[in-house]
Order: sequence, then structure tokens, then C-alpha cells
Amino acid sequence: MTFVLGLTGSIGMGKSATAGFFREAGVPVHDADASVHALYRGPAAALVEEAFPGSTRDGAVDRAALGGMVLGDPAALKRLEAIVHPLVRAAEIAFLKACIAASEPLAVLDIPLLFETGGDRRCDAVLVVTAPAPVQKQRVLARPGMTLEKFEAILAKQTPDSAKRAQAHWLVDTSRGFDAARRQVRDVIRACAGRQGQAGRLLAASAG
Repeated sequence: MTFVLGLTGSIGMGKSATAGFFREAGVPVHDADASVHALYRGPAAALVEEAFPGSTRDGAVDRAALGGMVLGDPAALKRLEAIVHPLVRAAEIAFLKACIAASEPLAVLDIPLLFETGGDRRCDAVLVVTAPAPVQKQRVLARPGMTLEKFEAILAKQTPDSAKRAQAHWLVDTSRGFDAARRQVRDVIRACAGRQGQAGRLLAASAG
């Protein structure tokens, strides 16, 4: 049965690059962020517009406009999550069903807020992508439009890296460069080989 590995990491840790290394190795990866982006361009757009008038443009969600409507408003954010989360979960279940049908030995769920949303309970194991705090800060502040205040606000919404690492089954440290991180990913894939997963089967079964 497909072994489900949760992949997460705080901003600037190199999670997206690490997910790419799994794809390079032939491991199927479900990207929760990409799923949200696709939904905003498709099935979720009309639902979001109904709940937040003026949040779409040309049939797709205007993320900047929507952000202005929910930023700093917990009640509005909950309304948005009530729309989007079930759709993302449905896409995740479809992904896992396809992996099980294809007898994939390993599947990765790339979820930025894995611990924050309880997503770790849907996985057989968790990998946390990490790097020393100074490296993380340098990477994030180099991004266009990023400020120290924005960075600190993002960190405040995320489980601290130390807490994530304490709950992880495996770590990938990206501070030593991509080649080293790629080798660590290959080690994790080898460690997962032959392990029987339960999370994917149970999640897919719960969806009928």
C-alpha cells in the first residue's frame, strides 16, 4: 500500500526545491499551494466571489483583492477556508486514489501548514525541510517586496521550526546546497522503500 509522506517546512527553508527532488526521483507529489491556485482559476472562483463580492477578475480569484478582504479578519479567513479546504482535500484524495491504483510505493503531500492544519494526521510519516535561522532570514529578505515586518508576521502564523523538527520523522537540511539536499531526499526515499502505508488507504476509503 502506498506510503504517504508529509512534506513541510517554514518559509525560506527550501521546501519547494525539496519537493522537486522527489519529483526528479519519480515520486508523485501533491502540491497543496498549486492546488489552491488551480481552484482559484476554476471551481472555487464563483464560490469565493459569492462570499467575497469583488474578489474575482475575468473569472478567476484576484489574490491581491481577496487578501485585502481577509487580512486581519479571522472571521473572513474562516469563511474562505470553509470554501477552499474541502476542495483542496478532495483534490488530495483524488491524488492518493490515483497513487494507490498505480501501486505507487511512495507519495508525497507537500503542505506548507501541515502541522498547523492537522495534516500530519493524514500521513504515515513527516519530513521537515529546515535550515539555520540566519540562512532562512537571508533567503526570505532577498525576495522582491519582502520586508522584515512581513517576514516576522509570516513566522508568527507558522509553527516554529524547532517544533516542526521535533515532530519530524526525517529532516532535510538545505543549508549545504542543492546537491546535498538531493542526496538527503534519496536517503529518505530509500528509507521509505518497502514500508506499508495506511494513511492513503484510510483517507481514500473515508471519501467513499
